[in-house]
Amino acid sequence: MKLSDEQVKAFREDGVVVVEHVVTDADLAPVIQEYEAWIDQRARQLQAEGEITELYPNEPFETRFAKLYEQSPRIADGMDIMQMRGPAMFNFLRNDNLLDAVECLVGPEILCNPIQHIRAKPPAKVSGEGAGFYNVPWHQDSGVTWEEADNSEIVTCWMALVDATVENGCMQVLPGVWKQGHLEHQAEGGTTIRPDLLPDVEPRPVPVGKGGVVFMHRHTPHTSTPNYSDGVRWSLDLRYQKAGTPTGRPFHPAFIARSRENPSRVLTDHAEWSRLWVEALENAKNMKAHRVK
Repeated sequence: MKLSDEQVKAFREDGVVVVEHVVTDADLAPVIQEYEAWIDQRARQLQAEGEITELYPNEPFETRFAKLYEQSPRIADGMDIMQMRGPAMFNFLRNDNLLDAVECLVGPEILCNPIQHIRAKPPAKVSGEGAGFYNVPWHQDSGVTWEEADNSEIVTCWMALVDATVENGCMQVLPGVWKQGHLEHQAEGGTTIRPDLLPDVEPRPVPVGKGGVVFMHRHTPHTSTPNYSDGVRWSLDLRYQKAGTPTGRPFHPAFIARSRENPSRVLTDHAEWSRLWVEALENAKNMKAHRVK
């Protein structure tokens, strides 16, 4: 899906634009099915270990994880993209509909940045309301990259796998603040902008439907809010940039996701992608990824 001139202009001015229906249900179905199978396998493993008693096998994708998490938060262990390394997810990182939109912002030679996550945000009643892994404090994505990427036009693509609403904890952003550049972050309270540097700007909630994307500049401050629904707010956090520019994570594997000039450069080998991640996670165990004082 190509972005309109108005959407590109909004991104350039505000540092954020919400675009609905970037990818289709058919695009997302293999990823969701892959994670449904993984969750089922993980649940059965935890049941065998005595941590889960009820599997809820007939519960839908939108709610099953929450019921399992309530019994054992360990259901989420090993679920992130670089840990699970599923073939459907790898294929989705090169999804044409998504990359058509990204191309409008970074050009036709596209690098998939190695900062990539899947988030299953449980209801606050089981995971808590305070800042933490599920309720991320105010930060910029530049705060989790090295200085080498300060001039790289990295675009965050925050994508909803189920409708992200104010009730279930959609993000909030500070539009226009990207123009101030990188703000110093601190480790206390989780990687977050120093409170005295946080601009006095009215936060904007950015709800988005399934298959929609919140495109953000690397310097756009954003936070996530508690999930007050009974379901799970599933989302993807993917990042892309112009090929040939530093990623800010030189110790993790980036790859060419699209090349109009030389399509043979695109990595399509799932086994190789998985191997690169296994090697990187082993060799970079003690690397400091976040830029905090």
